[in-house]
Amino acid sequence: MTENSGEDYHSVEHGDESYHGKSRIEPIFSAFVCPLTKQVMRDPVTIENGHTFEREAIEKWFQECRDSGRMPICPLTLKELSSNDLNPSIALRNTIEEWIQRNEAARLDMACRSISSGSSERDVLQALNYIAHICKKYRSNKHVVHDADLVTMITDMLRSSSRRVRCKALEALRMVAEDNDENKQVVAAGDNIRTVIKFLSHEYPLERELSVSLLYELSKSELLCERIGDVYGAILLLVGMASSTSENITIVEKAEKILVNLEKCEKNVRQMAENGRLQPLLNLLLEGPHETQMSMAAYLGELVLANEVKFLVVQTVGSSLVNVMKTGDIEAREAALKALNQISSYEASAKILIQEGILPPLIKYLFAVGVNQLPMRLKQVSATILANVVASSADFEAIPLDDDNQTLVSEDIVHNLLHLISNTGPAIECKLLQVLVGLTSSPTTALKIVSAIKSCGATISLVQFTEAPQRDIQVASLSLLQNISPFMGQELADVLQVAAGQLAGLIRLVSESNGISEEQAAAISLLANLPERDLGFTRQLWDEGAFDIVLSRVAGILQGETRGNRYVTPFLEGLVRVLSRLTYFLHDEPQYVAFARDHDLASLFTDLLQMNGLDKVQMVSAMALEKLAKESRHLTRFPETPEPGCYSSIFPCFSKPPVVTGLCHIHHGICSMKENFCLLEGKAVEKLIACLDHANEKVVEAALAALCTLLDDGVDIEQGVMVLCEAEGIRSILDVLLESQTVTLRHRAVWAVERILRTEDISNELSGDQSVGSALIEAFRHGDYVTKQIAERALKHVDRLPNFSDVFQKRS
Repeated sequence: MTENSGEDYHSVEHGDESYHGKSRIEPIFSAFVCPLTKQVMRDPVTIENGHTFEREAIEKWFQECRDSGRMPICPLTLKELSSNDLNPSIALRNTIEEWIQRNEAARLDMACRSISSGSSERDVLQALNYIAHICKKYRSNKHVVHDADLVTMITDMLRSSSRRVRCKALEALRMVAEDNDENKQVVAAGDNIRTVIKFLSHEYPLERELSVSLLYELSKSELLCERIGDVYGAILLLVGMASSTSENITIVEKAEKILVNLEKCEKNVRQMAENGRLQPLLNLLLEGPHETQMSMAAYLGELVLANEVKFLVVQTVGSSLVNVMKTGDIEAREAALKALNQISSYEASAKILIQEGILPPLIKYLFAVGVNQLPMRLKQVSATILANVVASSADFEAIPLDDDNQTLVSEDIVHNLLHLISNTGPAIECKLLQVLVGLTSSPTTALKIVSAIKSCGATISLVQFTEAPQRDIQVASLSLLQNISPFMGQELADVLQVAAGQLAGLIRLVSESNGISEEQAAAISLLANLPERDLGFTRQLWDEGAFDIVLSRVAGILQGETRGNRYVTPFLEGLVRVLSRLTYFLHDEPQYVAFARDHDLASLFTDLLQMNGLDKVQMVSAMALEKLAKESRHLTRFPETPEPGCYSSIFPCFSKPPVVTGLCHIHHGICSMKENFCLLEGKAVEKLIACLDHANEKVVEAALAALCTLLDDGVDIEQGVMVLCEAEGIRSILDVLLESQTVTLRHRAVWAVERILRTEDISNELSGDQSVGSALIEAFRHGDYVTKQIAERALKHVDRLPNFSDVFQKRS
C-alpha cells in the first residue's frame, strides 16, 4: 500500500455511499423514505389524510405553517388539514428497523471481510469509514461493532504500512471508544496503548492529531489512566505537546485535556512533576488527603528542579510546608523538611521561606535535646536547609528567632552552632560550617561571628577542620577561615604557628598541581589575609618552603597551564599577595633579598602589572615594586675608583678620575632590575605610569607610590623627574592630582608634584596652569597638616605663594 496525502485520506469518504449501495441485501422501499427528507425514516408518523412522514420533519413543517399564519396543510397534497395530530406508525417503524438491521449486518459483514482479508487499500478505507459512520450515527451500533469483534480487527490496522489506513483506523477507534467503556477496554488491550502513543511522535501532523484524540477518549476511563502513564515516555510526550508553541492548537488542547484526566492517578502526577509539570503535584500537596499531601511533599524533595521552578514551588506551597514543619507529626515534618531542602537552595526561594518564618523552627530542631530532639537524619536535613537559607544574603541581624529577640548572629546562638559543629557527625558539621560561611560573608555579621568565636575559644578547633578527610568539610572550614581572617588575622597566624602540621598542610594543599580547586583558592586566600608584617609567620612560611611553591604556581598560571577555571583569579590574587610578603622584610632578611634576585621578582611583579582586570594583582604588584625599589639604593654597586698614582702630585693631569659610563642616572651606580630592583630597567616605569589611568584608585595609589621612589631622598631627584618626563609620566601624575578622591591618594600626588616642581623648567611651564594651581590650593586648604606643608612648598614653586625666606635673606 502506498503513502498518500491528507487530501487523499479525506477523499475516501466520497465513495461511502457507493459502498453502502454495494453492501445492501434489500432495496429501499418507497414507503420507508420520508417525502420531506428523502431519507429512511426512524420515527414515522401519519397525519389525518394518511400520508406518512418523519416525525421531526413534519413537526417542523407544521411549525412553519403556524409561523406564516396559515392553517396546516399536507406537504404532498397542499390541502388544509383540520388537525395537526401525529399518529405513530409502529408497524412501519418496526419494519424499517428490521430492514436497517439486516442491511447493517450485511455491511458489517462486508466490512469484516474487507479488513480481515487482503482487500485493496480503498476497500479497507471504505470499510473503516463505514464503521466510524455508523458508530457516530447511532450509539447502539457500538455494541454491534464490539460483538462482531471488529474492534480488534481495527486495532490491527494501526500497524498497516499505509498512512491513510492508519489514520482512518485511529479515527474509527475514536468513534468506537467514545462514550463506551467496554469498547475502550478492547481498544486498550494488549500493546495497543503503546502503539497509539507512538503516533504522538510521528512526523505527519494528522497522525499526531488523530492519535491524541483517541488517547483523550481512552483517558476518560480511570481504569486506563494508569496504563497510559505506564507507557515509557508517554507523559513526557504529552507534556511537550501541551506546552508547545509550534504544534497545532487542537493537538495542544487535547494533550492538555489528557494530562488533566491522567492526574487522577498519583503515579502519573509524580511522572508529570519529573517532566516539569509540577502544578498537579502542588495541587495535591495543598488540597489532597493528609497521606497524599505528605507523599507529594516527600516526592518533591526527591526531584531535581530548575531555579525558576523552585521559585514557583515556594510561592505556591512554601507557607504550607513551613506550617507542616512547625506543627506536623514526625512523619509530616520529615516530608516537609525534604521538600524544603530541595526548594531552599535557590536564593530567591530562600528569601521567601525566611519571610514565611522558617528560621525559628529550624534552629529549634537543631538545638533540641532529649525527647524533643529530631532523629539525626532530620537534623542533617535541617542543617542543610539552614545553610541554604543563610546563603541568601538576607539581613539576619534583623530576624528574631525567639521572644528574647535573639538572632542567628547572637553570641549564644553562634556558641550553640560551634558546639554542634564539634559534637556531631561529618555531614552536620559540614552544613553548620557552611552556615557560618554564609553568616561571615557580610563584614557586619562577620564581626559578630568573630567575637563569638573568640569568646568561646573555638579558633583552634576551626583550624583543625582544615585537615578533615572529608573534602566538603575542608572546603567549608577554609572558606570560613578565609572570611574571618581579615578580622582576626593575628589570632589565626598565632594558631597556625603553634598548631602541629596545619600550616604545612595548607602549603601542601596549595602545591597540588592537578588544576585549581575551591579549597586551594580558599587556602591561599586565607594565608594572604594574615598580617603581612608578621615576620615570625613569614619566617615560618619560608621554613616550610612556601615561597618556592607559590612562585612555581604563579609561573604555571602565567604560562597558561591552567585556563578557564573559575578559581584562577582568587588563586592568583592569593599567590601574589603571599609572595609579596617577602618585600616587607628585605632590609632585615638577606635571604629574602637573595631569593628575590635569584628569581628576578622585580621583573615578575612588573609583568603582573599588565594583568588587566585583576585589580588586586596589579595593586599588590605595584606595592611590591615600591618596596623593592626602596631597597635599590642600598643594593646599588658603585664602580671602584683607582687610587691616585705617585705622579699625580707632580703632574695634576694624572689626578683626574677616569670617566665611568653606563651608570644609573638615579642611583649613580651599576643597576639592574634583577640585582638591585632598579625601576629604570625592564620598562617598569612605563608600566607603572600606565596604571595611573586605572579606574581603581587603590591601583593608582600603589602605582604612584612605586613611581615616587624615583623622587625619594637619597636618589637624584632631578634625574628622577627627567625619567618621568621622558616616559610621559608628568602629565599622568598631574591628572592624578586633579582627579584624586581619597585622602591618601591626594597626599601622595601632592608629594610627587612638589618634587617635580623643584625642576625650574617644569615649574615655570606649569605656573600658568590654573587647574594645577587650583588642585594645590584645594590640598592646601583641606589637607592634613603634612599635606598642607607640602602643598605650600609646591605653591611657592609656581609663584602662587610668596617665598618669604628669600626676602629675609636679601634684606640681611
